[in-house]
Amino acid sequence: MSFINENFLELQDSYLFSTIAKKLAKFTKENPDKKIIKLGIGDVTKPIVPACLEAMHKAVDEMGTAEGFKGYGPEQGYEFLRKAIVENDYKARGVEIAEDEIFVSDGAKCDCGNIVDIFAQSNKVAITDPVYPVYLDTNIMSGRSITYLPVTAENNFIPELPKEKMDMIYLCFPNNPTGTVLKKEELKKWVNYAKENQSIILYDAAYEAFITEENVPHSIYEVEGAKEVAIEFKSYSKTAGFTGVRCAYVVIPKELKGYTKTGEEVSFNKLWNRRTCTKFNGVSYVVQRAAEATYSDEGKRQIRENIKAYLENAKIIKDGLEEAGFTVYGGVNSPYIWLKVPEGMTSWEFFDKLLEEANVVGTPGSGFGAHGEGYFRLTAFGTKENSIEAIERIKKTFIN
Repeated sequence: MSFINENFLELQDSYLFSTIAKKLAKFTKENPDKKIIKLGIGDVTKPIVPACLEAMHKAVDEMGTAEGFKGYGPEQGYEFLRKAIVENDYKARGVEIAEDEIFVSDGAKCDCGNIVDIFAQSNKVAITDPVYPVYLDTNIMSGRSITYLPVTAENNFIPELPKEKMDMIYLCFPNNPTGTVLKKEELKKWVNYAKENQSIILYDAAYEAFITEENVPHSIYEVEGAKEVAIEFKSYSKTAGFTGVRCAYVVIPKELKGYTKTGEEVSFNKLWNRRTCTKFNGVSYVVQRAAEATYSDEGKRQIRENIKAYLENAKIIKDGLEEAGFTVYGGVNSPYIWLKVPEGMTSWEFFDKLLEEANVVGTPGSGFGAHGEGYFRLTAFGTKENSIEAIERIKKTFIN
């Protein structure tokens, strides 16, 4: 008899976006003539920029020759990409990160889920609520004790420090789903808490390229002392359009230490390297060359243009919703717009009304956690034309 991991039975029956997909499929089947505008899942719509395509084509041609063929590469990532990350994402911001503290992967979602492998089941976990479901679900799968940190309008979307000692703390800024940010002085409080309590911060910075305001850190390592307490996740998905290509990286500084039950100090970098070598064969050479091209002058320029366009969409959506009388957050340093649903409606009721009457798809806030109830997320990853049309439809639906 084979026994199951019963922690999986504690999960919700369906992943949030699977439920949305089923509702959408049913509505589309019943209303084949309707044009649906999808502003729900945070997938990009702009194609991969020319600089990356050129690098990919060149890499494919290399792979077709005996001299240029690449088989298994280094599990941690090729040196050329790790060096580019160090120079552009860290040194350029005054942060010293070593190449062997960077691990290239096939996506930040995978990293955020897989990272739990190197932490004990007994660790107490603090997770903001509402939250990107992967942080929560993977820790439920692992059977950990979870404390929720509300992130709502009542606390200006700034989570309060835990009142008890937490071992693992998940932070995501710019935040998914709320689109809000932490200023440097606020993030410093979390670093201080982690140092005082020997906690580890798991910091998801997947949306840092969308930051427009000053004093909002692009990396937690801009905060003094963070290398002693934080693991950072970054992604090329929302910047370079790699949602279907898959490339990201995680940073684990060598200063970061964990402990055995007997109090022996152990390097998390060493543990993650061992886990990576055992369970991962590395990101393909072709994809890593494409990622490297994001740091070329042309690559940077082309990506900035895409991000600018998405932020323009965010402004269109944010301004339009406010004109329609909604209370709106996010959309300034983020591609996500977080709105308060009308009084008397749940977030799923708002989803249904938006789908059925405006033919617009978003994401109900309750799908991100209990404190997401009463809110709703729209994304700026559609086209400009669809963003404008979606807002016009929403206005017609909600403005009498």
